Amino acid sequence: MKKFEDLTKKLDWEKVDGLVPVIIQDAKTCEVLMLGFMNEKALEKSLESGKVVFFSRTKNRLWMKGEESGNFLNIVDLSLDCDKDTLLILVNPVGATCHTGDISCFEELSKNADFVFLARLEKLIHSRKNADENTSYTAKLFKSGTKRIAQKVGEEGVETALAATAKDKEELICEAADLMYHLGVLLADANLSFSAVISKLKERHKA
Repeated sequence: MKKFEDLTKKLDWEKVDGLVPVIIQDAKTCEVLMLGFMNEKALEKSLESGKVVFFSRTKNRLWMKGEESGNFLNIVDLSLDCDKDTLLILVNPVGATCHTGDISCFEELSKNADFVFLARLEKLIHSRKNADENTSYTAKLFKSGTKRIAQKVGEEGVETALAATAKDKEELICEAADLMYHLGVLLADANLSFSAVISKLKERHKA
């Protein structure tokens, strides 16, 4: 990852006593996954491997996250804060990040964030593709086929519009929730995600 090699020189290593705090954030959901520390060697190894390598203060050695569990943190992007003494790394995590088996080391707070919840709901929808249709409404929808899923999106879209026209805010919230859920199923059926839609919105925003 050559484009990040100058980060080592820009970091104020003296200010942080040789150990820079590193915030790990999911690149897709923006969920904060964990906080760790890196010395200069750990940062170099991270840039070489494309996977996050920390310096363990308890074991006094370098350790690659996932070296035992296989739950690696694959680097997407990284940058320094304005004071050049803290590092933010965006990652695509493999499996759970926390040693407890939770997605985030800040699970109790993190799971309630709005967009984190939406991202986790989307993952749940995708996981229902091969589930038992007798125990899952989502699995039953997938089994019914694209035409039926698309029909449900249309129905929920109309009901959302009617609720808005009637100026019934509570009903509008309920119908919009149904619409977003069924749209998530339709995207998953096409092997797409909300990320693809967001990318298109970003593209249009730039234009």
